[in-house]
Amino acid sequence: MSGARKTLSILIPVYNEKDTVLELLRRVEAVALPVDKQIVIVDDGSTDGTRALLSGLTPGRAIVVLHEANRGKGAALRTALARATGDFVIVQDADLEYDPTDYPQMLAPLLDGRADAVYGSRFLGGPHRVLFFWHYFGNRLFTLITDVLYDINLTDMGTCYKAFVTEKLKAIPLNSERFGIEAEITAKICKRRLRIYEVPISYSGRTYAEGKKITWKDGFSYLRCLLRYRVAD
Repeated sequence: MSGARKTLSILIPVYNEKDTVLELLRRVEAVALPVDKQIVIVDDGSTDGTRALLSGLTPGRAIVVLHEANRGKGAALRTALARATGDFVIVQDADLEYDPTDYPQMLAPLLDGRADAVYGSRFLGGPHRVLFFWHYFGNRLFTLITDVLYDINLTDMGTCYKAFVTEKLKAIPLNSERFGIEAEITAKICKRRLRIYEVPISYSGRTYAEGKKITWKDGFSYLRCLLRYRVAD
């Protein structure tokens, strides 16, 4: 693309991540990109000291928004997206499972105009920590359901790393409060026939003892959203 320098808005929903959020912010700031960065952090009612850490950030490092109560990842993402002013947006969890050094390959199909949305796939050959079989199985199952319902060939519907042309994502009404946001976004961009690319990313998953929050119960939200938005918007 030519003309003025572009900006990437990095949307970071946070809930009880005091041990990782500052390191994650440092990594986001450190990654070299061919675009400027806008960092938007939404604390979703943390109770472990995360809010104090974010409130103490040097002015200008990031836009920080505090939810008074925990509402869920979807609600935090909607709040962050409303404040995004960049040409592109990417979702970044506040733990250290996903590596910001993968941003350049996520951005490439957006910058050259090939894609409206780019998914970072944990199943396309990038290095990853070996963890739970049933999480892996669940991810593949819901991805398969997505592919069948929406006639696409994604490999990782539930990935955190999703990047978009901002105006394309902002044009889509999003409603999910919690982890169902992953399925809702995918369903709605598929129905709108946005051009989707996938790129391989690394993945350093964590255990529940290390703070992982998504559980098997959230699978019902995935399924409900995939079925609901297939027939309604």
